Amino acid sequence: MIQLNNVTKKYLSKVALRDVNLELEKGKIIGLVGENGSGKSTTLKLIAGLTQPSKGSVTVNGEVATRRIASHVSYLSELDEYYGFYNVGQTIDFFASQFEDFNREKAEEVRAFMKLDRNAKLKHLSKGNRGRLKIVLTLAREVPVILMDEPLSGLDPMVRDSIVKGLISFIDLEKQLVLITTHEIRELEMVLDEVIAIKEGDIIGHHNVEQLRIENGLGIVEWMTKVYE
Repeated sequence: MIQLNNVTKKYLSKVALRDVNLELEKGKIIGLVGENGSGKSTTLKLIAGLTQPSKGSVTVNGEVATRRIASHVSYLSELDEYYGFYNVGQTIDFFASQFEDFNREKAEEVRAFMKLDRNAKLKHLSKGNRGRLKIVLTLAREVPVILMDEPLSGLDPMVRDSIVKGLISFIDLEKQLVLITTHEIRELEMVLDEVIAIKEGDIIGHHNVEQLRIENGLGIVEWMTKVYE
């Protein structure tokens, strides 16, 4: 479903990714982990077609990832990019007008689960509630690829566990692939099928999470401690 072939991405003299090869299939929730500046967000932006590789190719469902790939990809950015003068309901309505695949009924279901008031103005929302709204808007799109850049950032640690568990019920793993970057590894570990570690632009590991546990007796955090030594 997603292929990165010998992808290098440079920003002026800085190399963000170096000769990366990845092949990711639908039906999985995959964690992309690494230190700040390791290339995680760049990887998601390449798949979302928001930036182009300096070398190599990125394809989604066999189609080169350009801005037009948005019809196949729902992307949760690490940034807040919404109109502060809208309320929650108006923001949902706006996204429904922009994407034909946007499912209003699902959006309302996720909004209710996230305990967001439809009438609350975005400019008055806490960082955590803005984060919840981003999850609503991302999951409401019925597309084959869901990209989530630090979706738990800003959320109260007390509610992260319930939100992570709730995510599963709003994803169709028969049709969708979910790729998540995160620092909150312990909270997400329970739902991840695969984990990819990236360091200074290089992929240094890609494993099935269950196999890590069975064959090596390692959780993701313990495995990361080894590969980052």
